[in-house]
Amino acid sequence: MELERMNLEGDPEAQEEEEDEKRGDGRGCCARVNCKRIHRTVSKWMLPEDARGTYLERANCIPPPIFIITISVAELAVFIYYAVWKPQRQWITLGVGIWESPLTYQPKKREEVWRFVSYMLVHAGVEHILGNLVLQLFLGIPLELVHKGHRVGLVYIAGVIGGSLASSICDPSEALVGASGGVYALIGGYFMNILVNFREMIPLFGVARLLVILSIVGTDIGFALFRRLLPPVTGPRVSFVAHLAGGLSGMSIGYVIFSSFDQNFLKDARFWVAIVAYLAFVGFAVFFNVFFSPANS
Repeated sequence: MELERMNLEGDPEAQEEEEDEKRGDGRGCCARVNCKRIHRTVSKWMLPEDARGTYLERANCIPPPIFIITISVAELAVFIYYAVWKPQRQWITLGVGIWESPLTYQPKKREEVWRFVSYMLVHAGVEHILGNLVLQLFLGIPLELVHKGHRVGLVYIAGVIGGSLASSICDPSEALVGASGGVYALIGGYFMNILVNFREMIPLFGVARLLVILSIVGTDIGFALFRRLLPPVTGPRVSFVAHLAGGLSGMSIGYVIFSSFDQNFLKDARFWVAIVAYLAFVGFAVFFNVFFSPANS
């Protein structure tokens, strides 16, 4: 008992949990303690050591990660709809039913501007949807617990729009589907945070964490290249440029937002530099699409 008491005295987090258990009872207490344990674990993955204390002081499980769960459910629902309505004969390249969807980005229908965003809801095959869902849930839920939905949503949508615009410039004759632009924006922002705060964010298992991220990204990009370079079977090929553009969006806008979780990022000069650069790219992409795109002919 004496040894146990000494251990508790030397561990402020354990003391805090013990006080919570004394103050509450029943399910409310268990829920409160479990919530704190979740946030404590998440903080070790998402934040440098000097920021964890501030985060844990204000951390709570309300609201839950609504944005990333909602967008994932929407993407899965659209995929199931097209899989039932137009069953896929194969699951690698773009199927005819998906190609005819009003959500898919098509170079010849660029005047339907919603397609520059709505393409994220449509996926080319089962490995495509599963890969994106696993990545964005695995990374997006912890990010949203720390940074809340409006910040994660801003980074995600910036990657989606940047991905479609970059594809319209670099791959002007190819269709585009999938949420990879948004997913890679989250990965890019998180990856930059790891690199900048390497010593503080990465304990003994840190190198393994980087290797896992790189292996997943490498596999996903491999599938994207395969879908892009494989001769079409039932429909047109799919561009992979959105992966790269989404990652760059995350490494700029996402990094600034994810590195200032306890501050107003609107007051951060780095944010406005990133936004100005992003808007300049958007302006150039719109100008290119209107006047110079090969898809116009």
